[in-house]
Amino acid sequence: MFPIGDSDAPNRRFPIMTYALIAVNVLVFLYEISLSAPQLEHFFQVWGAVPRDISNAVTHPAAAGSLHALLTLVTSQFLHAGWLHIIGNMLFLYVFGDDIESTLGSPLFLLFYLVCGIVAGLVQTFVLARMFGAANEPGIGASGAIAGVLGAYIVMYPSRAVTVLTPVGTGRVSAFVLLGVWFLEQFFAGITALTPGAAQSNIGFWAHIGGFIAGLLLILPFRGRGQTPTGVRRRIYNP
Repeated sequence: MFPIGDSDAPNRRFPIMTYALIAVNVLVFLYEISLSAPQLEHFFQVWGAVPRDISNAVTHPAAAGSLHALLTLVTSQFLHAGWLHIIGNMLFLYVFGDDIESTLGSPLFLLFYLVCGIVAGLVQTFVLARMFGAANEPGIGASGAIAGVLGAYIVMYPSRAVTVLTPVGTGRVSAFVLLGVWFLEQFFAGITALTPGAAQSNIGFWAHIGGFIAGLLLILPFRGRGQTPTGVRRRIYNP
């Protein structure tokens, strides 16, 4: 099931920050594809979240390069590895981000989004450091921050209908079912990735898990602001 739209409350605010985040991600990606392969690899290494560097920065915050390493917990959220990577992430942000922005307001939503992404990066770094002695491969992508948006959404709008695309067509399913299944997939995949002899994956399952839980917890004080699920149904795909 791939989400392609949801139902919006009629008094939802214009999601300027959601659209701005999508625009920045797209602009950075367009810059990426203008680079040669060696330049792109260097770009990711400098601005991606390298677990070993972040681990060293956390344990030795005064050391040279620590500030830059911690900064990559933010900059890495705007880097993507390919067209499918950015399209999938931006679609999730488009479908689910506007309602959380409406709840929090644009400035607080930006802070919420970035904090969830930072927590996601730290969780992924901690898991890699504990299990594999950290790593030099940079982590990139907005999925940790977007996972935080999903965690918030499942708290605020669990019964809201989400339009999904499946191999047999489109349908509607509650956000609780859709996002609950998504989180369980991430959790069990993350556990499997930690088992001895498991094949290495380039997907940051623990970043997704950490971001989702961060969003779920951070949104709790705002739970009373949730809109009712009635309203105009919004789609980006018309069967």
